[in-house]
Amino acid sequence: MLHIINKSPFETNTLDTCLRMAQPGHALLLIEDGVYAATKGSAAEERVREACTTLKVYALQPDMDARGVTGKVIDGVTLVDYGGFVDLAEQHDTSHSWL
Repeated sequence: MLHIINKSPFETNTLDTCLRMAQPGHALLLIEDGVYAATKGSAAEERVREACTTLKVYALQPDMDARGVTGKVIDGVTLVDYGGFVDLAEQHDTSHSWL
């Protein structure tokens, strides 16, 4: 399953809920303001680092670039472009957008 988070971890608890529900081997894609969770020094850093041990964690690079945080990406988080987003959607039988 591909889990997609688009909300900032600083304004909602969507990331925490997703991480509780995600199973080992699932993938997590952070997009839009959700990419803030993938930055070093953020309050979500420890949770995302822990998630990287059981999930494949990705962040949409154009959204990281737009927010000026690409240089702060957490080790273990893979940056993908829009084509990579499409590839992830194709690779997973189901996806869930967390609102």
